[in-house]
Formats: sequence, C-alpha cells, structure tokens
Amino acid sequence: MALVSMAFSLSTLCPPNLRRVNRYNSGKAYATVGKEASTSLGVRVTEGEGNLPKAVLTSATGSEADVYLFGGCVTSWKVANGKDLLFVRPDAVFNKKKPISGGLPHCFPQFGPGQIQQHGFARNLDWSVVDSENVEGNPVVTLELKDGTYSRSMWDYSFQALYKVILHTRSLSTELTITNTDNKPFSFNTALHTYFSASVTGASVKGLKGCKTLNKDPDPKNPLEGKEERDVVTFPGFVDCVYLDAPNELQLDNGLGDMISIRNTNWTDAVLWNPYLQMEACYKDFVCVENAKIGNVQLEPAQSWTATQHLSID
Repeated sequence: MALVSMAFSLSTLCPPNLRRVNRYNSGKAYATVGKEASTSLGVRVTEGEGNLPKAVLTSATGSEADVYLFGGCVTSWKVANGKDLLFVRPDAVFNKKKPISGGLPHCFPQFGPGQIQQHGFARNLDWSVVDSENVEGNPVVTLELKDGTYSRSMWDYSFQALYKVILHTRSLSTELTITNTDNKPFSFNTALHTYFSASVTGASVKGLKGCKTLNKDPDPKNPLEGKEERDVVTFPGFVDCVYLDAPNELQLDNGLGDMISIRNTNWTDAVLWNPYLQMEACYKDFVCVENAKIGNVQLEPAQSWTATQHLSID
C-alpha cells in the first residue's frame, strides 16, 4: 500500500518514508510518467485546475472521483454514465488564495463564523497523500493534515487529521479522523460542506421531520429555534438551516432524476444551504446538504474522533 515516487511537489504529496515504488501481486511496477504518478491501481496523482495536484480515483466499473490536495477537497464524483453528482461553483478559484468553492470542503476546527476564520483553516491548507490501496476494484486514498505555523497562528494546538476517500461503483465514502497529538486538551466542531449538483426548484430532502432547527434566515447571528414539521424539505428561496440530532440517513432528490442516499456515523447534525439570489449566477444548479458536528468535540491528549459519510445513488 506504499506510494510511488511523485514527479512534482514531493514535500506536499508524499512524506519521505513513502517515496518508493510499490509493486503489487501482479509484479507490475507503477512508475512516474511526466507530471502524473500512480499510487495504487485505480489511484493516480496528477495536475488539476491551476496546476494544483489532485488524486484521481477510478473504479474497475468506471466510476471516478477527484480529490484536490489543497483543502483535501473532493471536487468530482461521477458514476459510470459520466454524470457528476457534485458541484463546483463557477466562481471557484484554484490558486490557493481562497478555498475551493464546491465539492466536499472541510470545515475544521470551526464550522461557520467564530473566534478564527470562517469555517476554519483545513480547507486552506495542503494535505498530503499518506496511503493508497485497491480493495476488490475499489480505489482508496488517505490524506493527512497536521498542525503548522499557519494553523497555530490562530489555533495553537497540535493535531492530526486523516481523511480516507473510498470509491465504489455507485457510492463515495469518506472517513475523517481527528487525533489530539498535543499535551493539552482541545475542542473543535466540524462539517463537510457538500455541494450537490441539482435543479434547485426540483430538489428536496427527506428524513428531517421532527428535528430541532436553527434557522439562520433572516439573521445568521441570531438563528431562530424551531422544529421541522415537513416530510419533504425543499429549497424555495434562501435556505440556511441547521438540523440538530439529525438521523444517520437522509434522501436527496437532486431534481435531475437522481436519488442520493446520504448516510453517516458520528456526524450528529445536518445543514441545508442554498444562497438563492446572493449567487444569482449558479444558485439554481446546486444545493448543499451537509453532515456536521455542531456541538464541540472535546479531545484529551492522544484521543481521536472519527466520522464517516457514505453517498450512494440508487
């Protein structure tokens, strides 16, 4: 499961102890070709938009996913018919000057506004590839983020974040593990700010009825507490609502003919968001259905917290 030597940005992509050619049972070595490198069968690292490195996962059945190392951000998930089920906004930039606006951005160690920058720093930093494998034709890549000068300038703790992305024929799974590597406790909250391709007028979410809500419309600084009474939640205008103690499975009808199951473990809350006319150029083409941990997670030294997300299409 070790990685092949990369052709560019080695310090970013791969720690020194993993810079070696990997040989598999077939005896075939996957070598560097130009600016593209294979890691495991079905996983390769290449240049993406803005010449930023990305891992491309391709399953034996033709599904595909892209994971940018900047921000550890999954930007694309396509099943075999080629349709992209995720959305990247047209105003997204790939120059490291701002987070990638779309896909599955990380919000860590803070969700939303707070004591540090909006949604934290994990989406603004380069993650490293630390492992890859192929399990019965399903490619897997694991990224890592550790504290550094930039993170400590706003959040003075030592940590490790491991992010595993697993691609199957008709599903995409992620596993996020946060470990306290400091000698003092810390707390955080987090989310995956998932953008789905959608027709906003036809999109809807099932499974939220009965949840306590924190509605950030009209005033995000003073959310209104309530309870979701609808069996089917739609996006008729501006939507920015937190659902506390949400179930571990939601169903998204993206309005484009796809039913997407959103399952999770340990993401205790959910967030629905659509900017409506605040993003007139693209609001009709996506909805955000986010798995989140709104309440603080407290970790003592050497303790870890793990949450999984499993997206699948019927």
